[in-house]
Amino acid sequence: MQTYRYSKYLNFIHILGDLSTVNISFVIAYYLKFETVQGILQYPYLHLLIWYNVAWLSLTAFFKPHNISRASRIPDILRAYFTQIILHLFLVAIFFVVNKAYYYSREHMLFTYILLTSLLVMWKIAIIYLIRIYRKKGFNYRNVIIVGYGEVAQELKKFFRLHPEYGYRLLGFFDNKAKNEQILGTFDDIKQYIKENQVNEIYCCLPYVEYPVIKELVDLADDNLLKVKLLTDFRGFSYKTVEVEHYDHIPVLNVTSIPLDNWKNRAIKRAFDIVFSLFVIIFILSWLMPIIAILIKLDSKGPIFFKQKRTGKNNKTFWCYKFRSMYVNDDSDTKQATRKDARITRVGAFLRKTSLDELPQFFNVLIGDMSVVGPRPHMLKHTEEYSKVIEKFMARHLVKPGITGLAQAKGYRGETESLIKMKNRVKFDRFYIENWSIFLDIKIIFLTVDSMLRRNENAF
Repeated sequence: MQTYRYSKYLNFIHILGDLSTVNISFVIAYYLKFETVQGILQYPYLHLLIWYNVAWLSLTAFFKPHNISRASRIPDILRAYFTQIILHLFLVAIFFVVNKAYYYSREHMLFTYILLTSLLVMWKIAIIYLIRIYRKKGFNYRNVIIVGYGEVAQELKKFFRLHPEYGYRLLGFFDNKAKNEQILGTFDDIKQYIKENQVNEIYCCLPYVEYPVIKELVDLADDNLLKVKLLTDFRGFSYKTVEVEHYDHIPVLNVTSIPLDNWKNRAIKRAFDIVFSLFVIIFILSWLMPIIAILIKLDSKGPIFFKQKRTGKNNKTFWCYKFRSMYVNDDSDTKQATRKDARITRVGAFLRKTSLDELPQFFNVLIGDMSVVGPRPHMLKHTEEYSKVIEKFMARHLVKPGITGLAQAKGYRGETESLIKMKNRVKFDRFYIENWSIFLDIKIIFLTVDSMLRRNENAF
């Protein structure tokens, strides 16, 4: 009897539960809006319901968020589903546009996605915890052995001991050199041990096992329907930056990868940037820009817009646009604005305090030079200066610069009068780059708005 015989049904359970939350959310939202469910299976809402399901199943087939390993972290799982919800909303919006569906209730759509997000979070957390409780009680476990004894192997043993909810049962170690009660035998004893005992997975610790032994174990695993997994010591690196690449049949470990190296993630971020920037340009800048332009012209002589070369992705320069907030001067490309700077106009002081001077950068976003969220771009002089004194400063330029970023959302806005402040900015920027998700972008936008409403003291 195999101890993991029910694992093959888990993906089906996840998909069925996810699809159920989509439909339940749709129905409840319909009732909340119309106080009845009559008509939900008739035109036009039947067509919308069908599209909801088709769009969700298509995204599920493409992104496979239900493929959850035993050791997957709940925040990572939820992050994948939040991404799918946003993309689903995008596909439904396309359905509305293509069909000119003015007759659908926007309230119903709002209720649906609020319910879908809430129910999906509750469903995923509930099913994951139920499975983990079941495994912690000794069911649905996998017997594993570790080949190669050393520090990395001990760390893995510690992980299995501290997390019984993942359902791994360590039988012991195999090693040619180490001798203690945990060692079940040498490498030559593994084949016989597998024949006499139920083993599901073999973990090979690369620092202690040579290639010929690994090759034999892989062949042995194929003959016995076992899983072989390789470990090496990456404790000095962020686990999120390690990625396997394939050069023909040669696996290569990339220890400096970031989430936005993946084209799917870049496509998601770019789609969000286009939609968000168009929304701001059409519904805010279309009426606010003329007002600001008139105020700037009445307040001082000079152009409405200020443009400056700044450092972008991959250290390429681009023209960054802002509403002019200073008197025309010769130091704008070399001297950073400071508190009570005499160059700042009266209208400019208001624009800088409220961050309205940054609004033209949504055009930079639309044309692709910037993103809504990312590390703030610096003038070229500052990039040159800080790259010499701050470790890994240039890593900020692995992604597009943003109108706002994690550093700004955490209060590091405006002047950077000390090296410590800039180091902290860089620290937040690097964290953002290494941990990017569309959910993190949305969170930063909300934090930025909150910081602006609270009149952050660093803004001037």
